Amino acid sequence: MKKILSKSFNADQDIEKLIGYLLRYGVITASLIVFIGGIIYLHQYQHSSIPAYHTFVGEQAGFTTISQIMSGVGSFNAKGIIQLGVLILIATPILRIFFSLIGFILEKDRLYILITFVVLSVMMFSIFGGLKV
Repeated sequence: MKKILSKSFNADQDIEKLIGYLLRYGVITASLIVFIGGIIYLHQYQHSSIPAYHTFVGEQAGFTTISQIMSGVGSFNAKGIIQLGVLILIATPILRIFFSLIGFILEKDRLYILITFVVLSVMMFSIFGGLKV
């Protein structure tokens, strides 16, 4: 198998290839986890009654924090497993931005370092700004 990174680590093609693998395997992993969670959901709720659609009954908020999601996965809860897949899907482009930042740092391209850092900061603030503890 061919190496992912060449001897001169700061080659543009190596960073692009690494980011491509990250995006590809991140989406595939998230899709498989959601699919498995969906199958488990169908198995767990196959005997539940059909809801009355003429009245709206909301569900309680659940699996809104990482600790709740992990405890749901640990207890083999289908909704927790599906939420883990969604969490991985959300994390994939954020990791892409992070690895792009590392690539620009290795290339010493100050303008793109600044732009990528601002984009990453805005994304992190928007995600963690309203975080419930």
